[in-house]
Amino acid sequence: MSQNILFINPPFTQLNTPYPATAYLKGFLNSQGIASNQCDLGLGVILSLFSTKGLTALFNRIESAESQLSANAQRMVSLKADYIRTIDAVIHFLQEKNNTLAHSICDRTYLPEASRFAQTDELDWAFGSMGIRDKAKHLATLYLEDLSDLIIEAVDPHFGFSRYAERLSSSASSFEPINQALLAPNSFIDEILLELLRQKFDHYQPSLVALSVPFPGNLYCALKCGQWIKKNHPQTTILMGGGFPNTELRSLTDSRLFNYIDFMTLDDGEAPLLHLLEHLDGKRPAEQLKRCFSCTNGKVVYHNGTSENDVAQSQTGTPDYSDFQLDRYLSVIEIVNPMHRLWSDGRWNKLTLAHGCYWGRCTFCDTSLDYIQRYEPNRVGQLCDRMEEIIGQTGEIGFHFVDEAAPPALMRALALEIIRRKMTVVWWTNIRFEKSFTYDLCMLLKKSGCIAVSGGLEVASERLLGLINKGVSLANVARVTDNFTRAGIMVHAYLMYGFPTQSAQETIDSLEVVRQLFEAGIVQSGFWHQFAMTAHSPIGLNPKKFKVERDSYQTGSFANNDLLHHDPTGARHELFSEGLRTSLFNYMNELGFDMPLHEWFNFKVPRTSVAPDFIRQAIDSQGPETPALSANVFWLGGSVTANYFTRKKKKKTFEMAELSFANLQNEFSMQLKKEHGQWLMAELPTLSADQANTKTFGQLQTTFEANTGDDFILFWNSPAMQNIRKNGLIAL
Repeated sequence: MSQNILFINPPFTQLNTPYPATAYLKGFLNSQGIASNQCDLGLGVILSLFSTKGLTALFNRIESAESQLSANAQRMVSLKADYIRTIDAVIHFLQEKNNTLAHSICDRTYLPEASRFAQTDELDWAFGSMGIRDKAKHLATLYLEDLSDLIIEAVDPHFGFSRYAERLSSSASSFEPINQALLAPNSFIDEILLELLRQKFDHYQPSLVALSVPFPGNLYCALKCGQWIKKNHPQTTILMGGGFPNTELRSLTDSRLFNYIDFMTLDDGEAPLLHLLEHLDGKRPAEQLKRCFSCTNGKVVYHNGTSENDVAQSQTGTPDYSDFQLDRYLSVIEIVNPMHRLWSDGRWNKLTLAHGCYWGRCTFCDTSLDYIQRYEPNRVGQLCDRMEEIIGQTGEIGFHFVDEAAPPALMRALALEIIRRKMTVVWWTNIRFEKSFTYDLCMLLKKSGCIAVSGGLEVASERLLGLINKGVSLANVARVTDNFTRAGIMVHAYLMYGFPTQSAQETIDSLEVVRQLFEAGIVQSGFWHQFAMTAHSPIGLNPKKFKVERDSYQTGSFANNDLLHHDPTGARHELFSEGLRTSLFNYMNELGFDMPLHEWFNFKVPRTSVAPDFIRQAIDSQGPETPALSANVFWLGGSVTANYFTRKKKKKTFEMAELSFANLQNEFSMQLKKEHGQWLMAELPTLSADQANTKTFGQLQTTFEANTGDDFILFWNSPAMQNIRKNGLIAL
């Protein structure tokens, strides 16, 4: 290939870790022998803005403008010397380069404080006396958010750390507002962005720039880059792809977008990118491109004439994070929410266990689109190879598997492979709360390094779960979350309200189920979302089936995904937003469990019809199950020693064995019949999870009964064996 390729992540996605799309594509091109480079302009803009030089320019710009500022903004301007003095040290602290600054930050005499610090009275309760670095990170994040508020008020109303100009792009059926913003004079943030872009062009001199636009909040800056490139480097080809085009721009007809880019691709980018490179080198006609838009004679043209398949997951290569300045990302704590902290604090290597969703039936989800519809799992051996390669690149052992819903069988196989390779990793992912997640499986996942899972409980109502086609019951959710929690894995629940036909009664009943889940301690984190109807979901494709009415709607020439609608049979869902949010915040912090549900709302709501012990009964009903004969049995515990002795009771002599177990946190022992102890001592070494082949439950039953003459099922369910099972003997 003759193209000099530069991938760009435009502002803004995350502060703590690079968005992985360009790393995926760079890794694929590596596998094809094609060189490329990448950069994160989002991080670059943040570090340029939040610096001594950047804040000096910011305050000079504010003071030179003739605008009326709020009292909060005026206070910040009066403290400008303190902001300029402290900013570099704070950024270094959030980059984990001068951790001792935490002490000065926490004593509340170092940072200037504005309105974001108004809600800090409970910080000691939230972080505890031992959480000084976490508390300091949170205070430093509030400090940056104060500055963000000042920027929005005085300089650039579109600014946001992860959603720059999102308002312009969200549900934008017309391109006109975005186009008008792009044609307006450059903002203060634009000037920083374009100066960084100029530096990248001077350094890399690309002939092809590929802009990744995963979210609405990336679109404006991506097109601003395209505008500058068109003006200053018109010979450079500009490609755009990512999650936003994939969901929003599938029916694009507005040719004005191509004033800023040359091509736009949909869905998985590997094959479309490779075909485009061949086209630019004169080796493939435009008609044979894959899922690619361009503009010809003033009209938008969609090219998808190739008969070649997408690139198989086994052939996509290892994501390549080189070029990213990984030690310069910021580890922030925005709000006191355990899962949101995982998202924004620390650096996570992103990987995918499987393409698409193995379930793919939820009626609110974009199941008609390729990224959900086409399920293709990766091989665990190759996954672990890629993990080891990425650890070598980045020096980071944390992995976030970004699947829509990670398949339990694949998670099991991955965990075993991690254990067998003796890898030290920390990982988390998204799941469905399905009954496959037994306590034994959760124990295995924990042993491999899993620290958290997030799953869609969605609407905590059996009727609505059926409409959603979630494939789970509330009782199963309780048991599964209990299994994860007992294994030491944090659980985050995505919660939904406002699903079509949802009544006020069902909303209150959902809140009661959520209250009980948190009170039982089996869910530790959650977030409520109001239902949104999308064009590519079963509900959006067939709204009448779900008794929802789309508002007067005409397909726009630009973005077409979110569908305005109303629910003629349900509650006024927007009224519940604040009460649901406030109650959940309290429940996450183990407060308000005894508060009557109606007190969270400023309007009349029905009493819950959910039994007060519904969740507890569901948990308690989960008794031990006898494994299938084909189940593999693994020993995850530590070393075992045996002491054999004789016991006399009522003139009878019994040959006994005392087995002593040494685990990481504790030691325990138990007494068994000698022949049972001897059998167990012989078998446990063969059950180690780091061995290629282990025995099945049926094989153990055969050897036990042949050696002892006793009933294996009775032995397996005995109190002694139940104790061993709690400490690492699992059957899967």
